[in-house]
Amino acid sequence: MSKKNQRKELGKGLRALLSTMDEDLQNEEQQEEVVRSLASHIVDIPVDQIEENPFQPRSEFDEEALAELSHSIQIHGLIQPITVRRLSDRKYQLISGERRWRATKNAGMAEIPAYVRLANDQEMLEMALVENIQREQLNPIEVAISYQRLMQECDLSHEALSDRVGKKRSTITNYVRLLKLPPQVQTELKRQEISMGHARAIAGLENIEQQIDVLHQVLDKKLSVRQTEQLIQRLQAPAQKSGRNNTSKIPAEYQRVEDRITGVMDCKVKLKVNEKGAGNIQIPFQSTEELNRILEIIES
Repeated sequence: MSKKNQRKELGKGLRALLSTMDEDLQNEEQQEEVVRSLASHIVDIPVDQIEENPFQPRSEFDEEALAELSHSIQIHGLIQPITVRRLSDRKYQLISGERRWRATKNAGMAEIPAYVRLANDQEMLEMALVENIQREQLNPIEVAISYQRLMQECDLSHEALSDRVGKKRSTITNYVRLLKLPPQVQTELKRQEISMGHARAIAGLENIEQQIDVLHQVLDKKLSVRQTEQLIQRLQAPAQKSGRNNTSKIPAEYQRVEDRITGVMDCKVKLKVNEKGAGNIQIPFQSTEELNRILEIIES
């Protein structure tokens, strides 16, 4: 049986479990077993059975970006499942992934892959996800999605997550950055056509077209990670040179500080320093969600 058919059969089994399950399970062991099953498996749910989260702070979505995501979903499918809370039989509420849900509806898809949560399963979900991450057979994208879910659904900071899973904070940041890569890159990483090292190098590029172009060169020329890094350095060299012409170069010790803060914040931080040692730090953000992520890092 193919993996796709196995997933369909598994999805049917989980949906049958959800449809026949008591809303309030009396048996604690039974509830724990259900949560563990739902935490690590994906269920295909009809999009019309899912309602918006009334507490969703984001109310406006870029229509052009939604159209691009819809087109990508039609070609590649949805790589990162949404997360929903089961309200009742055939009724779910979004926890995370409203943009993906909207794009899937716009793409004309009848169903959407989702992780399902029960009403009050916070602590058990956290334990189940941490256990799931420890499984050796998870690919990097699955690990990244698990880290993202732990932070979003269990309200964990990067520091708290680092303690939970026993990984360095930088390791978690590197994994989560993978979810910002184009679907084509994520797909090849899941297929093990490229390595985590290749993906991390490609993530260093900000331009999506360049990311996809580098991916094609890696696949066509069978480039090593080191060769990929050198290719990316050559692509970035003109921009870096242009940047040096337009802005004053900061001393090497301050450059190292700038690079370190950039790595922690997972965004391009700009450090400006004058001759007297005074200056400022600029931290850009593109959305309220990203601002909240930066604030969380600062607070922790």
